[in-house]
Amino acid sequence: MSLRIGFDMDGVLADFAAAYRQVELRVLGPEERVPVERPEDAAAAEEETRSPIPSRRKRDAVWTEIRKTPDFWQTLAPLDTKAVQRINEMTLRHRWEVFFITQRPSTEGATVQRQTQRWLVQQGFELPSVLVINGPRGAAAGALGLTYHVDDSPTNCVDVKADSTAKPLLIVPDDDLVSIDSARRLGIGTAPSIGAALDILEQASTARTRPAILKQLAQLVGWK
Repeated sequence: MSLRIGFDMDGVLADFAAAYRQVELRVLGPEERVPVERPEDAAAAEEETRSPIPSRRKRDAVWTEIRKTPDFWQTLAPLDTKAVQRINEMTLRHRWEVFFITQRPSTEGATVQRQTQRWLVQQGFELPSVLVINGPRGAAAGALGLTYHVDDSPTNCVDVKADSTAKPLLIVPDDDLVSIDSARRLGIGTAPSIGAALDILEQASTARTRPAILKQLAQLVGWK
């Protein structure tokens, strides 16, 4: 059977953080910086009662500007200019079934799904299947029957691990030893970049009929 692989968008393929900082600079000025908020966290916050704390108000101002920007999600730069094209090539060669999963909030212009599809086509992926979800990542991974899921959010990876049979692969820098150790203790695999994650998935594809090699790969990556 074909491997079914899910890819998160922001922080894995698209450089959302850089775009967020540009909007933040324009809206708040160079001295007003707060931690970048993930799109899924912003979507959740939108449904909750607004907090009066200054950092929340600053984030809300940035997100208001993002939502007012037509087709904002099409403007993001790729984190790796070759990654999406490489996923397309590997999809054809290994007969993968690939799903791009996101919780991006809506903006002016086209729908989030259409913006994301256009961006992926521009980056070199033919006929992308994009799922814009509102609920937990694990439920989506389970419903799709994913074999692997690549994400930069530890929370999403824990959710996938708990609520599906997919093996989560967390994108985390090599020097973030605390996050790497925490992930591996939970049986979550880690990779320092999308390029490294694709190397791992390449090995998993070529070795899927060889249990001993798959076991060695799982031990190397951190899967349990």
